Amino acid sequence: MIITIDGPAGTGKTTIAQQVALRLGFSYFDTGAMYRALTYALMKNSIDFKNPKKLEEFLNKFKLEIQRDRGKNRYFVDGEEVTEAIRTPEVTKNVSEIAASSKVRESLIEFQRSFGKQNNLVCEGRDMGTTIFPWAELKIFLTARAEVRAQRRYLEWKDKKMAASPEEIMQELLKRDHLDSTREASPLKQAEHAHLIDTSDMSIEEVVNIILSLIL
Repeated sequence: MIITIDGPAGTGKTTIAQQVALRLGFSYFDTGAMYRALTYALMKNSIDFKNPKKLEEFLNKFKLEIQRDRGKNRYFVDGEEVTEAIRTPEVTKNVSEIAASSKVRESLIEFQRSFGKQNNLVCEGRDMGTTIFPWAELKIFLTARAEVRAQRRYLEWKDKKMAASPEEIMQELLKRDHLDSTREASPLKQAEHAHLIDTSDMSIEEVVNIILSLIL
């Protein structure tokens, strides 16, 4: 069984998807981390992703490894662990623009779909139910009010001691929403037959229970 959980930043996708996978004993896959890892690698190597030739050359040699460790995913690019590095504000500011590239998405789609060959998968991202796994048995689309999502991101960054004001985070979040929903390649949108859940005033546990009720 494949369960897709899509939605914009700050809706709780990652935590909710992890909890659903844990409760069901399913595998978990975060495609957003893949785009973040690529973004980190491009930035580290000073690659101009707007240069088609340079981007294609880099994509041809880009290697991402995902390891499971005590129920959580660890990410490695060319042997370097980047699990924490891909969550920095610098990567966050650039990931949507890079992920909007049709060349980037085309090069990674088969890698993403390879995870669907595993039995019982919970995957989260922005186009899981629309593009990567349109045949998924259960599709979820999470949403939340912008101010709630910005506050969640602010508290997350504050806890990790990442400097950013609530105003800056709100601006970045709205910018990312716009880029994700208007990009030509696999825009962020609710998949057909996806269950819409507004997480604004709900706990993680409440959302997880709703999703589980749609299965059990």
